[in-house]
Amino acid sequence: MGIKAVLPSYELGFYALILTCAVVYSGNGIFDASRDNVNRKAFRQGIKPGWHYFGRKMDAADFEWAMWFTAFRNIIIFALSGHILFAKICSMVAPQHRSVVYMLYGMLAVLGTMGRAYLMIVLSHCVVLYSVALAKQRWLCFAAGLCSLASFRLDPFSTWQNGFVTRTFDLQDVLFYGGCGFTIMRCMSFALENAERKEGIYSIIDLLKYNFYLPFFFFGPIMTFDRFHSQVSTSELRRKDNEMWNIRAHAFLHLVAIVAVDVFFHFFYILTLPADVKFVNRLSDWALAGLAYSNLVYDWVKAAVMFGIINTIARLDHLDPPQPPKCITMLYVFAETHFDRGINDWLCKYVYDHLGENHDDVVKELRATICTFTVTTLWLGPCEIVYIWSVCNCFGLNFELWVQKVFQMEPFGRMEANMSEPMSRRIRGIFGAANFWAIVLYNVLALNSLDFTLLVAKRILLTGFPLSTLSIWFITYCGVQLIKERERLLAIEEEKRDKEKAV
Repeated sequence: MGIKAVLPSYELGFYALILTCAVVYSGNGIFDASRDNVNRKAFRQGIKPGWHYFGRKMDAADFEWAMWFTAFRNIIIFALSGHILFAKICSMVAPQHRSVVYMLYGMLAVLGTMGRAYLMIVLSHCVVLYSVALAKQRWLCFAAGLCSLASFRLDPFSTWQNGFVTRTFDLQDVLFYGGCGFTIMRCMSFALENAERKEGIYSIIDLLKYNFYLPFFFFGPIMTFDRFHSQVSTSELRRKDNEMWNIRAHAFLHLVAIVAVDVFFHFFYILTLPADVKFVNRLSDWALAGLAYSNLVYDWVKAAVMFGIINTIARLDHLDPPQPPKCITMLYVFAETHFDRGINDWLCKYVYDHLGENHDDVVKELRATICTFTVTTLWLGPCEIVYIWSVCNCFGLNFELWVQKVFQMEPFGRMEANMSEPMSRRIRGIFGAANFWAIVLYNVLALNSLDFTLLVAKRILLTGFPLSTLSIWFITYCGVQLIKERERLLAIEEEKRDKEKAV
């Protein structure tokens, strides 16, 4: 059935009311647990003094958030401000050479931050992978790239390379592994695009311009080489109508989001609470489910803000960077689940879509997902929790296709064809709700811990059955129907735009 199946407005209103009440009730349980246990001994490491005018401590358990917006905020602002200044001057004076200025400033910033040894390590990997790219063989580019990536993810090779960097500061390991990991992925993109080029080869200067673009260097997102090269090589710099207004609006929105998250952490300790499994076991099923879901939503907000800030700078440089990840609240299928749009685009282009083609063949899809999550596991760093996360998400992606194939067979296909479109949408929403919680549990596994994930699954599916299980399922079903309604409205708007363009 089509995406444009319409449900009555009163039914959608009922779903919205039920979902709102459930979120408020669950949030109240988390708020009470945060307020009443702020001085608990197990929480002292994650809860720190907050804004004094709130009179409350705040959740500071996320190292990445604290790094970006507290501990190293001034350093990051200084480095990125310098990039913006030099980029603006160059775009005004010599726009045809702006990519060279980006490269030189990026290399100097990396040199000043991490030292000469680190820069030499990065350059050596770039030279090696460029040499491999000259052969124009996809399999060789992949083999060399994955071996280079493994050298930063597996001991003793990663420890040996890290030992060359003698500087010692809190951010060193994050910058070392972040910069090196993204460098390898960019070099692989360069090599694969070079292999697809029919005439000639790209120069090593093109690779260095691509790799040392500072806003993307340490933290991403990854922009595939073909897109970056075509955009940064343009000397005629023109902005679309209202583009600067949109850039300012997005920058202001990110600032508001940062403040909102900090305020939220004064009242809801969603990151610290799951660290004590014995404590969260005393929470109600509703509060526990809300705690798991809010962790996933927060991780999306963090990714959207951090990548959004970098993307704003890239847009000032007349680039069109990867968009922030799709809101986790709007997802109920594994195929659209990701937290880093750049990595997702990279994997889809070079692995998943290349091997899976149109994704309707079971065997090809299985091969594509296994290869995709093998690369993802190496990218994240092989360990037990990553193995479990990869296997679960790989299974979820394939299971969706298996279910789709089964329901296309008789008698299910005939039964759905005889249904009204609204009824088909309701039945699909029931399965979507179950899939939604599979996505939540599989990804909370990577964000928190295996023990916390097993506790949530046990409480919702076993000890909470049937009351908690069915009620949470129904509430999630309400949310899925609201997502489907939004998708329907967006599809109608897109169809109108297409008709206007055709006219």
